[in-house]
Amino acid sequence: MNEIPQFIAEGPFALLFAFFMFGAFARSSATYALGRYANHLMLRPAPPTSGFPLRIWTWANLPTTQRAMATVRRRGWIAIPLAFLTVGVQSFVMLAAGIIGLSYPRFALAAFPGWVAWAAIYSTIGFAVWNAAIAAAAGSPAGIAVMCAVIVGCGAYIVLKRRRKRRISK
Repeated sequence: MNEIPQFIAEGPFALLFAFFMFGAFARSSATYALGRYANHLMLRPAPPTSGFPLRIWTWANLPTTQRAMATVRRRGWIAIPLAFLTVGVQSFVMLAAGIIGLSYPRFALAAFPGWVAWAAIYSTIGFAVWNAAIAAAAGSPAGIAVMCAVIVGCGAYIVLKRRRKRRISK
């Protein structure tokens, strides 16, 4: 359970690196495209009323997205590759780049170092750190209890959030 899968440990490094780089490229580009779509939605006189457009419009108007937009405007293109080194901020920065109207060629040029960094981290130490954390937590009864508590807590949070959302929308 705590070993690196064989195809990763014994596979060619270049292939693994390319796989992770493509993953970073695909995810960030898709999030950027959603930002461009959100920009289109925000230019309309009224917000969408339902469905996917409303979800994207809502995501684009979250305080976190607004802060990411301010960061990209204030710091410029450097915020994009640096976002790849963070957890929980990447999506908002990529979305913000699309919303503010950064052209895709400029976005890709700014994101390229981030794609490379992401691939380098996850094709080298990323799996080792992840597996070490899982092994350490699963190696003791307290670690297993904490992992179970985190899973139950996340599930409860999601259920309560959905219930609150339904109550508000009624």
